Amino acid sequence: MEFFWIILGGVVLVLLVATLTIVFGKQRALPPSDSTLALSPVEPEASDGAAAGSEPSAAAPSAVIETESAWPEAAPEPAASRLTRLRRRLSASNNPLARGLLSLLSADRLDAEAWDDLEATLITADLGVGPTQELITALRRELAIDAGSDRGQAKQVLRNELLRLVGTEADRSLHITGADGVPGVVLVVGVNGTGKTTTVGKLARVLVSEGHSVLLAAADTFRAAAADQLQTWGSRVGVEVVRGPEAGDPASVAFDAVAKGIADGVDVVVVDTAGRLHTKAGLMDELGKIKRVIERKAPVTEVLLLIDATTGQNGLAQARVFAEVVEVTGIVLSKLDGSAKGGIVVPVQRELGVPVKLIGLGEGPDDLAPFDPEGFVDALLEE
Repeated sequence: MEFFWIILGGVVLVLLVATLTIVFGKQRALPPSDSTLALSPVEPEASDGAAAGSEPSAAAPSAVIETESAWPEAAPEPAASRLTRLRRRLSASNNPLARGLLSLLSADRLDAEAWDDLEATLITADLGVGPTQELITALRRELAIDAGSDRGQAKQVLRNELLRLVGTEADRSLHITGADGVPGVVLVVGVNGTGKTTTVGKLARVLVSEGHSVLLAAADTFRAAAADQLQTWGSRVGVEVVRGPEAGDPASVAFDAVAKGIADGVDVVVVDTAGRLHTKAGLMDELGKIKRVIERKAPVTEVLLLIDATTGQNGLAQARVFAEVVEVTGIVLSKLDGSAKGGIVVPVQRELGVPVKLIGLGEGPDDLAPFDPEGFVDALLEE
């Protein structure tokens, strides 16, 4: 009988331990309290107003998205280290233009075949027929027929002639200062897929790091994702974003942003516009309207045309039309890394008569750098 009670007690003890284990296990599996859930930032939602009218005065006010630095990031990378990455990405191992130029320096003899090969390489690398012929003529004049043995001399001559083509005298600074107390206004334009919204976000990051107060205008109202993307960038760099209703009037959004920039006393208003094919007359006319409407409030101090460097000579046709509509003042070349040929820098500057001011090096937040002619040429000749 005593043995029976011992067995029964053991069974009860086992059941009690099992019950306690299940109960405590469920408690550990429960979600944490509200105080521990709020670890990741919540992106503010845009409030859509009524549909915008054709004129700014008739449009519903654009929504102002209050943002803060919800995702703290390290300070922007200095320009010098960005150019160091440019040198690496334009090295001969990645870039056909660099390989072609270095092949000239490594040739045992600069005979007709060597010059023909170089000419073909330069044209293929989007330098253009005219600039290529100028460079070849100058190099053949400067270098003796056997100067290939003097590598140092040949490299210096090549560097000088490339710098002459790229240009070292142009004003490549961004005009971001308005007159009479109004903000500077930067209008960013280009065709679809060049990365305008991302570039605007990166530009805002650079300007904020330099101590400027910035306001962003999400004037790409055709893609909701574009306004959301710009809002995310605004949150990251701690600046406000003005956006309107989806499919609303982009000129109204730009107008409202500049008006708010004046009222708030910000330094710079950067306006993101929808990508548009240069062959679509209606969309290009709309772009001209955006600029005209903005200038009812403040002059546009900078019009940046964003060109995908990988499109090569096709970018020239785009540039011509945009320049006619909005009077481009500077060029931004995106994707100027190993996938681009690099030579487009020269003909696009000649086509528009305005300088390349910024270059995109990749997808990172600091992959936007001021264009430095000497750094660019030295990167191509890096061995």
